[in-house]
Amino acid sequence: MGDFERAKNLVRAAIDSGANAVKFQTYTAETMTLNLNSGDFRISDNHPLWGGQSLYSLYESAHTPWEWHSELFDICRQAGVIAFSSPFDLTAVDFLESIDTQMYKISSMETSDLRLIERVSWTGKPTIISTGATTLEEIDDAVATFRSTGNNNLTLLVCTSSYPAEPKDANLWRIGFLRDRYQVKVGISDHTLGVGVGLAALALGAEVIEKHFTLSRMDAGPDGAFSMEPSEFKTLVEEGESVRVSIGSGSWQLAEAELESRRIRRSLYITEDVKQGEIITEVNLRAIRPGFGLSPKHLNDLLGMKFSGDYSRGTPMSLDKAK
Repeated sequence: MGDFERAKNLVRAAIDSGANAVKFQTYTAETMTLNLNSGDFRISDNHPLWGGQSLYSLYESAHTPWEWHSELFDICRQAGVIAFSSPFDLTAVDFLESIDTQMYKISSMETSDLRLIERVSWTGKPTIISTGATTLEEIDDAVATFRSTGNNNLTLLVCTSSYPAEPKDANLWRIGFLRDRYQVKVGISDHTLGVGVGLAALALGAEVIEKHFTLSRMDAGPDGAFSMEPSEFKTLVEEGESVRVSIGSGSWQLAEAELESRRIRRSLYITEDVKQGEIITEVNLRAIRPGFGLSPKHLNDLLGMKFSGDYSRGTPMSLDKAK
């Protein structure tokens, strides 16, 4: 919103909320479009947020001045958080290289700009490409162009390019589709309100969750209506970590936390004092807790057999105690 102090406070709030990375956008209105107000250069009148605005005025109000970048990046670096950006033309890549960005993101709206993708790939740095409003053919071209330089450090994001997006349009099935088709890491650029879609994406294998971020939606701003506030982002981080650790591995094994439950589960115990040769019945041998005797599955086989010795009430049953 044109306020440098606000920009710094946004970065600090994102870090305090648990963000692993803070992403900026590097462009000017001049690098994005022409300063014209004709129909072709205006947002459609029925757009819920920016209807009727000229492209130039929208980008003029939304851009982050390039002279702010270095200090904002430094705030991230000092906190051990990744700072990176979405460049929107080749000059932006050159600028971001001059301040040593750690990685790049290609916006959904730039996926057809193969010269930009190739230039970013040549830096050798990790790159995220978002796929909102992008056809499969365009994704094929973007991925092939990126990999043509030998750089394979690529992540693709599922994205629904509407602002805000509705959960019903998220189509998170595409996470697995992109991962399998392109053999890449996957994530989601999420324009929905709330944390539900992001958490579901994590459960389906997303490794990156991107959200627009604001101090308060009441402050408006070009993307304020669909941005996440610090307390909400903190919830996403905390609940997201719960989702991440809960997924586990593909092998079936008992959790260490289950060992006590395993110890006190049912097993076969001698429930009356018995003498050698006495018939085993459902009265003197029962499936009770704890779990140090034979599995209850053996009960039917043991009924009608005889005890092989004298045993006191509360003795765990074993196969050698029957004959």
